[in-house]
Amino acid sequence: MLLARGLANVEGDQWVKHRKIINPAFHVEKLKHMLPAFHISCSEMIRKWEGITKGRSCEVDVYPYLQTMTSDIISRTAFGSSYEEGRKIFELQCELQKLIVQVLQSMYIPGSRFLPTKRNRRMMEIDQEVKSSIKKIINKRLTTKENGESSKGDLLGILLDSNDKVKLQGYTTFGLSIDEVIEECKLFYIGGQETTASLLVWTMILLGQHTNWQDRARDEVSKVFGDRKPDIDGLSHLKIINIILLEVLRLYPPVVALERIIHEETKIGDLILPSGSQLMLHLMMLHHDANIWGDDVNEFNPERFAEGVSKATKIQASYYPFGGGPRICVGQAFAILQAKLALVMILSRFSFKLSPSYSHAPHIILSLQPQFGAQLILSEL
Repeated sequence: MLLARGLANVEGDQWVKHRKIINPAFHVEKLKHMLPAFHISCSEMIRKWEGITKGRSCEVDVYPYLQTMTSDIISRTAFGSSYEEGRKIFELQCELQKLIVQVLQSMYIPGSRFLPTKRNRRMMEIDQEVKSSIKKIINKRLTTKENGESSKGDLLGILLDSNDKVKLQGYTTFGLSIDEVIEECKLFYIGGQETTASLLVWTMILLGQHTNWQDRARDEVSKVFGDRKPDIDGLSHLKIINIILLEVLRLYPPVVALERIIHEETKIGDLILPSGSQLMLHLMMLHHDANIWGDDVNEFNPERFAEGVSKATKIQASYYPFGGGPRICVGQAFAILQAKLALVMILSRFSFKLSPSYSHAPHIILSLQPQFGAQLILSEL
C-alpha cells in the first residue's frame, strides 16, 4: 500500500494492537482539547472568504478552502505541527492518489507495477518523499522528548509513547515500530483530511440548493450559541445540523465501498461463501436503495433521521458512512465534531447558494469529491 498501510489495512492481532494504541487519541476528553485548534483553522478560512467577498455577494469555489482547513486541523491536532509543515505531505499524497487512480483505471497487466515506467517511478519517489517528511516531524518530536518535554497526548505523541515500549522493553505485542508509526501518520494525514473535507463540501452544496434547511440550521445555531464561541456541549445539542449531516453522509458517503474478509464459511440466501472470501459492500447502492429508504431515496430529506438512524430505514443495518462493527472508523467522532464546528462558524458569517457555474459531477478519487469544484455564491451576514 503506497498511500498507507495503517489501521485500516492491517488484520487480526496486528489490527487489535494498532486499534488499542490509537483509540485514546479520539476519546471525548481529547476531542474537547482539540476544539480550540479546530476554531483557529476554521477562523483562518473564514477570514480568507471575507477577504474575497469584501461585504458583497461573490462566487467562490469553497472546496480547496475546505481541504486546506481540514488539512490544517490534522496537522495541528494529530501531529502538533502547522499546516505549513504538513502541506508538502498533503500535496504529495494528493498527487499519489491521482496516480494510483490512473493505475486502477488502466488495463491490468500482471507484474506491471514492477516495471520502471515514468508513473511507477514517480509513485515510488512520492512514497519516499512522504516518509522522509514524516520522519522529520517525528525526529523533531523525539528531540523535544529527549530534552525533557512531556508527550503532548496527540496522535503522534501516543504513537511514539508506544514505540518507547518497543525500544526500552521490547514489547512488540503492545507497541509500534517507527516504520509502523510512519504508516499510521500517512493514513491519518490523508484519511483524516479527505473524510471531513468531503462531508463539508457536499453539505455546503446541498444547503446551497436547499436554502430552507440552511435557514433552519442557522436559526438553530443562533438559538444554541447566540454570540458565544461554540463549545463541545453546545455542538452536541445541534439536532438540525446533526440530521443534516446524517443525510449528507447517506447521499454522499466519503468512502463509497467497504471491503471485508470472512473467516468462516458463510451462507447469504442461497449463496455459500467459503472462508477467506473478500466481500465488497457498495455504500452508494445501499444508501440509495428505494426498498430500504423509500420512494424519496434520491431526495435530500434530513427529516428522515429525526428519530435517529434506526428508525430512518425499513431494514436494520443499512447505514454505514463510517463502516460498522469493531472496525468502524476510529476518527468518526473527530470528523463529525470538525464538521459541526465548521458549519456553525460558516452559517454564522455567511449565507450561500449554488452558483449557476456549478456542475454536479460526483467523482471518486480516494473519497467522493465534486469533480469540477463547488462554486457557491457567498454573502456576508
